[in-house]
Amino acid sequence: MDLDVSEQRIKAMTTAGLNLIGQALSIYDNQLRLVLCNLRFQEMFDLPDALVQPGALFHDTIHFLASRGEYGAETDVDTMVAQRVEQALAFEPHYIERTRPNGQVISVEGAPLPTGGWVAVYTDITRTKQAEDLLRARSEELSGQLLDRAEELSATNRKLAATITALEEAKRQLTEIEARTRMTTEMMPAHIAHLDAEARYDYSNRRLSAVMPGRPSDILGLHISQALGAGAYERVKPHLEQAYCGQPSVFEFTEGQDQRRIRVSFTPDGAGGVYVMSVDITEETQARVALQQTRRREMAAQMTSGLAHDFSNLLTIILGMQAKLAKMDLPDQADTLITATQQTARRGGQLLNRIADMTGHRTPQPQATDMRALLEDLRTLASPSLPRGMGLSVVNTLPDKPLMLDPGMVQDALLNLVLNARDACGASGQITISAHAIGQIWAEITVSDTGPGFSAEALDKALNPFFTTKGSDGSGLGLPMVYDTVKLAGGDLQLRNTPSGASVVLRLPYRPAPPAQSGLVLLVEDQDELRSQFRDMLVDLGCAVIEATSVDEALTLTADIGDIALILSDIRLQGDETGLDLIQQLDGAIPCILMTSLPYSDPLHRRALAVAPVLRKPFTPAQLSALIRTEAA
Repeated sequence: MDLDVSEQRIKAMTTAGLNLIGQALSIYDNQLRLVLCNLRFQEMFDLPDALVQPGALFHDTIHFLASRGEYGAETDVDTMVAQRVEQALAFEPHYIERTRPNGQVISVEGAPLPTGGWVAVYTDITRTKQAEDLLRARSEELSGQLLDRAEELSATNRKLAATITALEEAKRQLTEIEARTRMTTEMMPAHIAHLDAEARYDYSNRRLSAVMPGRPSDILGLHISQALGAGAYERVKPHLEQAYCGQPSVFEFTEGQDQRRIRVSFTPDGAGGVYVMSVDITEETQARVALQQTRRREMAAQMTSGLAHDFSNLLTIILGMQAKLAKMDLPDQADTLITATQQTARRGGQLLNRIADMTGHRTPQPQATDMRALLEDLRTLASPSLPRGMGLSVVNTLPDKPLMLDPGMVQDALLNLVLNARDACGASGQITISAHAIGQIWAEITVSDTGPGFSAEALDKALNPFFTTKGSDGSGLGLPMVYDTVKLAGGDLQLRNTPSGASVVLRLPYRPAPPAQSGLVLLVEDQDELRSQFRDMLVDLGCAVIEATSVDEALTLTADIGDIALILSDIRLQGDETGLDLIQQLDGAIPCILMTSLPYSDPLHRRALAVAPVLRKPFTPAQLSALIRTEAA
């Protein structure tokens, strides 16, 4: 109601203002219907009230004026009116002067509107014309050519004024277009800018600080080196120089402050400047690293699985033959050789198991992980294996909030590094585990020791499988397994020597866990005992639960109940249809988690992994909670 009153007040004020000007004004829409006119328009042409009401047709007004002789003696009024309507529909700017039957001289200035239609202004120029005639009468000594020129200039000035008005309207429209364009670019998750010939910003969508935190947003007039800082500028400078030479450049670099990965495009504009687009691709890079590691592991598994199988058979044969030899009546010296051979064969079997762990199917299962508790548990696990003269300390400055990590894989990797540090230090020394956040991008965990440090060869080859500095006591698979774990998570690993020893730095994606969410869960399981167990898990997690045993029952419940937040379904169910059929028929309407006891090699299990998260039975409440959090995120 307040809005209607406000609109009425604005309309009344606009009409009153237009009525105060000395010119007649009319506005018609693209269908040539009257939108607005002032009182002067009605008075100038002596129009009836019906023709000055909104919606009055331009055709009717022209017909009324022509019938009254406004345009002279017309024998065919309808033809003349049709011609004027056709001219009006062209919506072209125009300026004319004409003398009315009553002797009044008026100028008519028309301009099209952006949305169609036009506005016309009618000005009484009778006195101006009379002054011109008087000038002509009193200046007989002046040549007629001079007077004609003066009159022509006067008319030209009036046309110029009309043109200026049209240009001002065009400028207004361009200003609106520019504002819309700027708004669009400012909403994009990228920094878009333009550098002039001197590498100074003359346009920016003010998103530099969003892509590279810590940089200013208002950078117009700044040189690119001032906006980016010396470190980042040195990384982009060669590519920028290439763009100023006329060659476009697309490249990536790691920003120094919080280790974000940035993709930059430099494009020459053809006039000496350069267009710039910068995008934060940190998460994309983390996902790409994880995918590349997964593919490498799959290739390694294909290459080693056959060899490992054959080698395992050979070791089995060797152990069997040695067992038979041990039962024979052989010299004591032979017993020693038999025992050594058996120990070596068993060690080969352990090595095969570790190779299988590295190349087998290991998929990280991120869940909400309390890093403070994880590191304290690690201290408890590692301390008994350390010599009495060796210390282990934990320095954790990570924010006190759960992170999405696979706690088992992370803890195994850190324990492996602690044991390596123990071996490097000998009987005494200090091992330190430190953890901190790098911006909101990385969680960095460092395991450092006071040992002799890495040799030059170790720094170069330590991540290669089977490289070891422990001689016969090492397998050369510890650090490669840690590297594999970090890469699968989308992170990175670095080896360094420090003034006091060595350190291994794990950098994992910093992803805070979303808050736990409760809601209505549809549990689809055909075995009564398992369904009861899973229902208790869900209730303990704060979820309300409804149950079904088949796809048909589940679809009926989803159709009748509109607030189901999640479906937890077994793959094999009552009837011929499976959990995969349920997902297909729901077509993404409700998030789904599948569970199964089928082996990974089963085709149904492999198909399920392609369409939804899969929990392998048996699973723990923590694993179920982690997947529920992930689906809620």
